[in-house]
Amino acid sequence: MALENGQQASQRGLAASIGVALGMTNYLVKRAVRKGLLKVDKIPAKRYAYYVTPKGFGEKSRLVAQYLSSSLGFFRQARSEYSALFAQMSAQNHARIALFGVSELAEIALLSAQEDNVNIVAVIQPGSNQDLFSGVPVLSSSEFANECGIDAVVITAAEAPQAAYELMVGRFGADRVFVVPLLHVNCEGSGGSL
Repeated sequence: MALENGQQASQRGLAASIGVALGMTNYLVKRAVRKGLLKVDKIPAKRYAYYVTPKGFGEKSRLVAQYLSSSLGFFRQARSEYSALFAQMSAQNHARIALFGVSELAEIALLSAQEDNVNIVAVIQPGSNQDLFSGVPVLSSSEFANECGIDAVVITAAEAPQAAYELMVGRFGADRVFVVPLLHVNCEGSGGSL
């Protein structure tokens, strides 16, 4: 960002670079100045230059560290929940598993499956034109699932997981569709979650 490199930027330039309205930029800049995160200097022609203060750099570092810590916590939780789910599925003799939803959660589930020697045979992503996701075939419709001999489906859709769950239950039955607790899906008494 221009401010971080010691370059001058107008509010109009900042608005364009971060993709928000000029009024919102004005509000954010005034707030950052009040908090001591930005410094304002008047320059010729009734203009102002904005600079990131040392406190601003410190706050940015703190927020980045907080984000990384939160992301790592989420990753650990997801990985643990998918591992536990795969153990439950294995105990129920589900050997050929499909994931539903191409997402970061699918990547985490694939890592867990690899560690737990679980056979993920496909990722279902309706309307997709993608052939592979992390080396696993992508099916553009659950109709193709029968061709793969899928025993069960694990929901990895980060967006609208409830709708994904209901769609897959309608296709495979509640006893063959599984979801981890972190997705907060209402399974209505079905046996498909931890």
